[in-house]
Amino acid sequence: MNRQMQEKLTKKRWAILIASCLINLCIGSLYAWSVFSAPMAEHLNAVNGTSLTSANLAIVFTVANSVGPITLISGGYINDRLGPKWVIFAGGILFGAGMILSGMAASVGMLIVGYGLGCGLAMGLVYGCTISNSVKFFPDKRGLIGGIATASYGISSVLIPPIANGLIRGTGVLNAFRILGIAFIVIICGGAFLIEKCPENFVPVGFKGGFQTDGKALDAKISEKNWKQMLGDPIFYVMILMLTCGAVFGLMTISQVSPIAQNMIGMSVASATAAVSVLALFNAAGRVAAGYVSDIIGRINTLLLMLVLAVIGLVLLVSAGEGDVAKFYIGVSVVGLCFGAFMGVFPGFTADQFGQKNNSVNYGIMFIGFALAGYVGPTLMSSVYNRTGGYNMAFIIAIGLAAVGIVLSFVYKGLAKKGKK
Repeated sequence: MNRQMQEKLTKKRWAILIASCLINLCIGSLYAWSVFSAPMAEHLNAVNGTSLTSANLAIVFTVANSVGPITLISGGYINDRLGPKWVIFAGGILFGAGMILSGMAASVGMLIVGYGLGCGLAMGLVYGCTISNSVKFFPDKRGLIGGIATASYGISSVLIPPIANGLIRGTGVLNAFRILGIAFIVIICGGAFLIEKCPENFVPVGFKGGFQTDGKALDAKISEKNWKQMLGDPIFYVMILMLTCGAVFGLMTISQVSPIAQNMIGMSVASATAAVSVLALFNAAGRVAAGYVSDIIGRINTLLLMLVLAVIGLVLLVSAGEGDVAKFYIGVSVVGLCFGAFMGVFPGFTADQFGQKNNSVNYGIMFIGFALAGYVGPTLMSSVYNRTGGYNMAFIIAIGLAAVGIVLSFVYKGLAKKGKK
């Protein structure tokens, strides 16, 4: 790459990051499911004469989170070779179509196909490209950029709920899905044409190397590993289990935060909707803050700190009862912050450990840990509520998983230290 092109891309990478963030803002509406779930349950009950609750529709959110790695890996393969533009474009069409189909749903099955499969698969296509491509453009700021790019996905749950609620009140839940679907197609597909593929071995002007794996800069670039080599590395399995542990407590809370606020704390519908936005705000803040901090103290040290904080937040939620609004908000905020940290740190963490050349595919495979959490978290929460009429046991199990994550962080440190010898 000549000097002129290097200087051009060093400046243009910021515009590409902004476009990626705008696109992520749209697909992040997947996180706002809890706002749609109750009105959609009412609609299905009116149509079919059933008595569904938002907990019964948790399967929709579960499917949406579980299928992402399928397209995250396949789309990542195309992205690593041909670039992200057309993968994102296809994802935009699919995501919008999934929302529109959800606006025509007359059954849980149709909702699963539209929102669960359509939006979930589209999320994988788009998310993998925007995150991996952005991280590749910023080898000097992997943690921070991974945090910013994923935060734009998470912050959607601050912006979309009030918009969606306004549309639901004014036009009904079905029209709300349709209107948002059309808007997302326009924004995502339009933004796709502003995205460029990061050239292989791109180095920004002024960057002299130094990649972090455990808080210490390395003089030489780490070895590039493809997905087969990554799967042969024991550290991969420690990392993916850590990601699963770190994502379960976040996804289980996100999927039911509005019902939790109403049923456990006794909050109004409006206040419960605000709780969704508060959790999302801290989710986004955790991604940026943890990404930045991880560039300084290391990825694994940052994740360890977040797991300890998560235990504290979950304990607060377990101890919260009716009327404990302050305790609930603090607990939800801490859980959102810690969950966001995992989402923000892991793209750079994966690139640090296995190289950036194949990071789209590698991170797609790593994201299976998130997908597993996407099934376990919401399913655990709804199952516990249906059996006990409360959420405490689910939070207690989540505390146990966070403790497992803490143990795994020390296992990682041991393996990483052994690998350097």
